[in-house]
Amino acid sequence: MVIKTAVFVCSNTKVSALPVADKPEYAFIGRSNVGKSSLINRLVGQHGLAKTSQRPGKTQLINHFLVNDSWYIVDLPGYGYAKVSKSSREAWEKFIRNYLTKRESLQCVMVLIDSRHEPQQIDLDFCYWLGECGLPFALVFTKADKQGAGKTDQNVAKFRKALSAWFEEVPPAFVTSAEKGDGREELLAFIDEVNKDFVLPTLS
Repeated sequence: MVIKTAVFVCSNTKVSALPVADKPEYAFIGRSNVGKSSLINRLVGQHGLAKTSQRPGKTQLINHFLVNDSWYIVDLPGYGYAKVSKSSREAWEKFIRNYLTKRESLQCVMVLIDSRHEPQQIDLDFCYWLGECGLPFALVFTKADKQGAGKTDQNVAKFRKALSAWFEEVPPAFVTSAEKGDGREELLAFIDEVNKDFVLPTLS
């Protein structure tokens, strides 16, 4: 897939205020500081489209980016960041759940996982929740350039093994580096294939 255009459309905290659900959407989510904004920028080839920050937990809105006028990247708030109030965290989690379970045009949830770490329970729990909800998702391992390929492969294998105890079929996995561009073409090819099967939802 060739990325010709990528533009910011809107930020929201209400599912009811989101763009019309007439194009396929891919939600990007992971623990805070997993490198989500950097990966989104690398995917679309724009340095500053998604705002990166040294401060984890900065993304607090549902951000829509329209790519090639035909599909959306949706940047969701990170989970697992402790330095926010309990009420704020609960509010964010509620609108994230509402978006993920009620958005008719959502095609796949891209669960970002830091490849430098062995399986973290918070990531596994989120994947289990997606499975319980019947939501399709893919594993996107980030920051592969920060360590040797052998260590990355080891951590990916451990994560997939942990999921195999819960899922009959482990979701597709991609190993990426926002710094070097590893995994970019594979991830875009996956999105391109899913887009081909997109059926316009019946909107009420």
